[in-house]
Amino acid sequence: MPGTVECVQAVDGMAIGILMRPTVGQAQALGEMLRDHCSLYNGALQERRDAYRHVSKTSVQYGMQSAQLKDIRAFDPECQGRWSFSSQQATLRRLDRAFAAFFRRVRAGETPGYPRFRGANRFDAVEFPRDGDGCRWDSTPHDPVTRVRFQGVGHVRVNQHRAVTGKIKTLCVKREGRRWYVVLTVEKGEAQPLLATGSVVGIDLGLVNFLADSNGGFVPNPRPGRSAAAKLEAAQRALARCKPGGNRRRKAAGKVADLHRKVRRQRRDHAHKTALALVRAHDVITHEDLRIRNMMKVPAPKPDPEQPGAFLPNGAVAKAGLNRSIADAGWGVFLAILTSKAESAGREVIAVDPRNTSRTCPACGHVSAQNRPTQDTFHCVTCDHRAHADTVGAINVLRAGLVRREANPA
Repeated sequence: MPGTVECVQAVDGMAIGILMRPTVGQAQALGEMLRDHCSLYNGALQERRDAYRHVSKTSVQYGMQSAQLKDIRAFDPECQGRWSFSSQQATLRRLDRAFAAFFRRVRAGETPGYPRFRGANRFDAVEFPRDGDGCRWDSTPHDPVTRVRFQGVGHVRVNQHRAVTGKIKTLCVKREGRRWYVVLTVEKGEAQPLLATGSVVGIDLGLVNFLADSNGGFVPNPRPGRSAAAKLEAAQRALARCKPGGNRRRKAAGKVADLHRKVRRQRRDHAHKTALALVRAHDVITHEDLRIRNMMKVPAPKPDPEQPGAFLPNGAVAKAGLNRSIADAGWGVFLAILTSKAESAGREVIAVDPRNTSRTCPACGHVSAQNRPTQDTFHCVTCDHRAHADTVGAINVLRAGLVRREANPA
């Protein structure tokens, strides 16, 4: 069975996820490692809560909790003592980052979201800050089998079909349903720019078509979530009928997770292929600077002034369907992948203001909502120009991007 390698752009390198093939005993040990790190995370969170509530609002920092690790490991050698010291420090840093994000949101006036305790089934990753410290990536050129060693687990076989190049900086164990992955952060080498093509393009993202370009081309929307909706619904109903804690429920939950994972990978595969085709063909790519989170906000309720406690229709049902379609398209994932590939290939990506891009006539410049009588049709009420509405949007996005590029030369 072929291995699975997914690449995403990290802050300081390339993150590569590779499928592991642990034995039954190794899978049990990996599960115990996640459970014990989850216990450490929750214990550190409880200490911070108690110190703030009962000790004159004392704030516990990462350095204080890290200094206690030696005593914790000596007190509980069966659980905490057998795992890597560095990985436990990384778990405490993870909690510290959660608190830092909480206080940042408080200062910004946003909904803060206080850090919560994690259940054993919802704590799915353990990080190792350095290769060779509690873990080691073992890949020899003469050995066809690649393994990764974890302290307390042993040498675990990995299903690798692509050589890992570059210096490995960090490793992470990740659980997805019934599968295990090792995620490597590899130091990036120097980018190798592609040869210039002299071509520029604007793209307009949509739901009927995934994107339309300024040259009149279209990329169809695969809608992987909608395609798998019937199977997901049946699997989730089967899961709801199972009693908690049983083997049938675990199997049903694993089936739901497998379906979600397949949809997610189909979406990412389509995004990678579409972005790669754009990067290979064009030197400059312009797109709309979409605020996807704002586009998916739930409409506010409308109280009925005549009947206290009652509400008027606010289009929430229709908006929920639109939000599902937006999420299924995966615009955010695609734009992140496009930006990453363009940077590596020496291409330029420009984001422009999306307002009125599909209402402006590219022939005469007239702006009106009446220029777009239907979802697909553009018909200028002034000069009678006709075209596909998405193509018109892509043309206007390209023009706006080129104006911005000339105003702000690299």
